[in-house]
Order: sequence, then structure tokens, then C-alpha cells
Amino acid sequence: MDDSKIFIVGANGQLGTALRTQYPGSKFADIGEMDITDRASVESFDWSGIEYVLNAAAFTNVDGAETPEGRIAAWKVNASAVANLVRVCQKFNMTLLHVSSDYVFDGTQTPHLEDESFSPLGVYGQSKAAGDVATSLLEKHYILRATWVIGEGKNFVRTMLSLAEKGISPTVVADQIGRLTFTSELVRIIDHLLTSKAPYGTYNATNDGTPASWADITRDIFNEAGYAQLTVSDTTTAEYFAGKVGIAPRPLQSEMSLNKLHATGFNSRNWRDDLKDYISREQNK
Repeated sequence: MDDSKIFIVGANGQLGTALRTQYPGSKFADIGEMDITDRASVESFDWSGIEYVLNAAAFTNVDGAETPEGRIAAWKVNASAVANLVRVCQKFNMTLLHVSSDYVFDGTQTPHLEDESFSPLGVYGQSKAAGDVATSLLEKHYILRATWVIGEGKNFVRTMLSLAEKGISPTVVADQIGRLTFTSELVRIIDHLLTSKAPYGTYNATNDGTPASWADITRDIFNEAGYAQLTVSDTTTAEYFAGKVGIAPRPLQSEMSLNKLHATGFNSRNWRDDLKDYISREQNK
């Protein structure tokens, strides 16, 4: 597809960086050129020639969203800014692709389906759900629900590799279950939906493979990276955060059904295969 018709929002984040690699001819703007939380800034921007707006921007500090300042910031970026993008997409007949999260659910159903009713537990999830609702009002839209995103930037895999390099055997929660979503896979999904002109709507968008806990994922990281001598102690989410204040509630079940995505002809990669490739790249830097 013609990269010049693509505009990437949140171009400097983990996903945005991967999207810019996939679409080197795409357009993007820094906050000095356009502030997505400012309706006037979005509406006055020159959108000529753009057909696809890919929204990879998000306030993702789950615990920070529980603070007074974080609550405001989360709603500005995850909800109000999305509404601003919806307005301009409607005005200029552009397609909006918006990246969402498993946090719009309370984690009691498994696997999650695209038409599951919203049940967010905390401010972050609530603001993301509001962004989904805003996006769904636009006829030409895609909502992609990703989980546990891993790319270029601070993330769980890099954190665990850093602990392993220091010889630390960590205690990790074992009651949150899901799959890693690598930005490389998310970009493949996005490109597939756009180039195949898949039906508009909501799609679960994660890697495939057997779901696992954060503790089991850590064991896989250690084994693959050559730190099998380190041990991982299991704990529950409640035990891990006991006594800590300002902690957002976490959904425990984050497995997403990929049946709808696969019905479009997409072949998903196993998260464990992408994890091996990711660790190999990290260790060869």
C-alpha cells in the first residue's frame, strides 16, 4: 500500500517505532506540530492526502492512572484524544485504526471475544474502553485489542533479562494468564487488515500460542537466554501488591480469542517463537 497515505499517531512509542519501520514513507507529527489532546490542534492540522490514521498513542502507566494527575492524563490521551481523531476521520473520510487493550475487561472470561461487554477494573481500562466506544462510532474503523506488548523500549522481557544479568532470582505473579504481543506481530496484523481490506470492526490482535503466566514467561526467558540456573518463585497478584498503595487492579485472564482474525486469512505466530527471536536480537546488540 502507499505509505504516504498513512499517518502514525504515537510514532515514537514501542508500536509507533515498529510502524515507522514498516511504513517508512508514512507521515507523523510531534507534539509541537499537533497535540492530539487538543481538539483545535487536531482539526487545524493538514490532513490532505491521508487515508489511514494509525493510533498507537496511549497513556499506559496503569498504576499512574490511579493518581489524581494520572487520571486526567489517561482520560485525555486514551479517550478525549481518540474522540478528536474520530472527528477528523469522519470529516475527511479517513480510516482510523485504534489499538486497545485487554484492560477494558475484568479478566473473568476466557478467552475474551470481540463482542464481550466492557467491564474495566481501573482508570486505565475505563479510559481505554471510552476510546473504543468513540472509535466504534466511526464507520471506517478498526479496533485492535492487544495484550502484554513487547517491542523497542522498556518492557517486561528486557526487565527480566536485566535481572538475570545481575543474577537475581525474582518472584513473579503466576495468576495472571495471557500471551505476549510482539510489536512485530502487531504490525503484521495491521498490515494484513489494511492491505486485505478486511471488514471494519474490532479484532483481537495478539500472538498465538498456549497462554502462560508472567512467572512461566519469565522461566522461558531465563531458559532461552541461558540463565536456567536462576529460579522463579510464584506469587499471586494480591500477595505481590499487598501493602502497596496506588496499585491498579489487574485482569487475571487476558487470553484473547483469535478466531475472528484468523477468519480473515491471517496466520499468527506463536509468542514463544517471537520471544526466542527477540532475546536473540537483544543478546546480539
